[in-house]
Amino acid sequence: MKTLTDQLTQYAAYHRDRRNVATHFAGIPMIVVAVAILLARPRLELLGLTVSPATLAVVLSAIYYLRLDLRLGAAMAVLLAAALVLAQTLAGASTTVWLGSGVGLFVVGWVLQFIGHWFEGRKPAFVDDIMGLIIGPLFVAAEAGFAFGWRRELQRAIEARLPPAPGTARPTHRSAHSG
Repeated sequence: MKTLTDQLTQYAAYHRDRRNVATHFAGIPMIVVAVAILLARPRLELLGLTVSPATLAVVLSAIYYLRLDLRLGAAMAVLLAAALVLAQTLAGASTTVWLGSGVGLFVVGWVLQFIGHWFEGRKPAFVDDIMGLIIGPLFVAAEAGFAFGWRRELQRAIEARLPPAPGTARPTHRSAHSG
């Protein structure tokens, strides 16, 4: 299994344009919630718990994220649990509300993704590696953390493996006194 740094570096290579990353901050959460909503039916009540295909998807995804990294995995598990609660609520509504919200979020989320990749001038990561579909949400969580100064060591490790973004030069670490 690839490491967290491997997975995020591979994904980040397709997301060097800040506008593309910005569209992912809206589009990916919309898609994750949409998939949870659409998988929230059919549902069963077992021992007081609501169980659906969405429950299975959330549990398996959380386990994968936790295996990659405990801290980011825990954050993702909380976010996925919140998506599942919303999905189960909407699954209990009318078919029109359930399907309309799921399909609507899914379509708008993907439109945002493709607009971002138009800015990037590069195809989405999942086209070359299907794992990009599961790494995308983790990438957004990691990028949000980086914006708040969390996990700087991980951010540096990823950036060290990437070529400079188009139109930028990699900063040198030479001091003004080195010759």
